[in-house]
Amino acid sequence: MKSNLKFFKKSKILPVDEFFQNVLYDEKFGYYASKFPFGEKGDFITSPKISFLFSEMIAVWIISTWELFGKPKNFNVVELGPGDGSLTITLLKSFKKFPEFNLIKKIFLYEKSNYLKKIQKKRILDKNVNWITNFDTIKKGPVIFLGNEFFDAIPIKQFKRRRDFVLEKNFTLDKKLKVKEIYNKASNNDIKILKSFKTLKKLNFIELPKFGFQELKKMIKKVSKLKGCILLIDYGYLKSNNLSTLQSVMKHKKNSLFDNLGKADVTAHVNFSLLNEFFQKNNLKVNNVITQKKFLENMGIFERAKIIAKKMRFTEQADLFLRIKRLLNPNSMGNLFKVILAYKSNKNNFAGFR
Repeated sequence: MKSNLKFFKKSKILPVDEFFQNVLYDEKFGYYASKFPFGEKGDFITSPKISFLFSEMIAVWIISTWELFGKPKNFNVVELGPGDGSLTITLLKSFKKFPEFNLIKKIFLYEKSNYLKKIQKKRILDKNVNWITNFDTIKKGPVIFLGNEFFDAIPIKQFKRRRDFVLEKNFTLDKKLKVKEIYNKASNNDIKILKSFKTLKKLNFIELPKFGFQELKKMIKKVSKLKGCILLIDYGYLKSNNLSTLQSVMKHKKNSLFDNLGKADVTAHVNFSLLNEFFQKNNLKVNNVITQKKFLENMGIFERAKIIAKKMRFTEQADLFLRIKRLLNPNSMGNLFKVILAYKSNKNNFAGFR
């Protein structure tokens, strides 16, 4: 259990978000510092790895949004947390079929992990793709921020309400150096934040994506200035059940939260009602939160599949539609994954949400 010490560093007690920030992103020991988590041989599989059609639908959505904005000569696409680069690779391939857009588009990848950045650079050979650590290089808009399973990977804070008190969950080490949870009085600043959201008012157990909000504020600032939108696709809920949604996965199986720290993925479900309220508080318009199933069907995933299937052998067709079924299954990814769009524009007739 001595290995747990490295995630606490000099602190004896850490809030949930800071502890898991270390577990996931520490440059030496963190999960994303040395582990390739994607695909069948990794710990989990994302929609772009399940089917290229997912990424094609995103490409069509981006081009449709560019057209909705009047085909501006400056147009930026920022992928948030690009993983192994699968989504961007298909986007680039798809954009070539639309020469007018392909000529003017600018692609940026926003990646925190240096390890994953190296993998992305080996796979994405397009010289016009730029990796960025902030959004200052984007001077002219509009801009689309695109995140697939980006927000769930940002650690959250957790709180309990006890009568008139708000307590924050923290982690510390016991005498055997095992991680244990303790509750301390929440800071006045955090209590103030919690009270500002109607979505959180009646909850006894609260999850707050404070780090996530900090990231979104940088994007909102850019979108508010240059116009554009933020499209997030992630697994989550509209109504909280007052329970912790923290979960750990290793080799596609559930892992006990404190086992294999730094070697297993840790995520939390996204509170889409809270995201909706947050965007509106920051003066962005928000379309209704819809399921991944509805979004992909609205974008024409079945119609595209039927066209492609005509040139395929029967076994290839079966594989194609099996993968689509996995993306759309209402008992798993289809309904668990939600799509939210926040934007600054006079236009509101976005594809997929009509």
